[in-house]
Amino acid sequence: MTLTIRPATPADLPLIARFIRDLADYEKLAHEVRFDEAALGDRLFGARPYAEVVIGEIDGSPQGFALFFHNFSTFEGKPGLYLEDLFVRPEARGSGLGKALLTHLAKLCKERDCARLEWWVLDWNTPSIGFYRSLGARPMDEWTVMRVDGDALTALAGQ
Repeated sequence: MTLTIRPATPADLPLIARFIRDLADYEKLAHEVRFDEAALGDRLFGARPYAEVVIGEIDGSPQGFALFFHNFSTFEGKPGLYLEDLFVRPEARGSGLGKALLTHLAKLCKERDCARLEWWVLDWNTPSIGFYRSLGARPMDEWTVMRVDGDALTALAGQ
């Protein structure tokens, strides 16, 4: 079995869209998926990409992906990588592909002089939490995630 991690290309857009939908199904959040595929493609591969994607393959067959982007730590004075989505197809779990994707991102962090790699995980997702802990990740329990979106975002922007 050969694991390969490669940068996504515009030709991968339908695959990326499928992975996003499959992840949303797994997370019981399919009702929140609203992206337009063409707009997603522009934001990933257009003149100003907002995020990057790598595809994880097993023996040449795409089985997972990671979508990530840079953030910045003022305390460290350095960029970081934020992992927005990590997904491995259920039939490929246990193959080492998830670890390979995270290892790839950790190497990118080191190459880009990033201070950290971070992501969110749903509280109920104990298999993933256990997996992440086994890699040395630690929860940031003292922080509360805040979000402004939809009508609240529009109202705030209009002030």
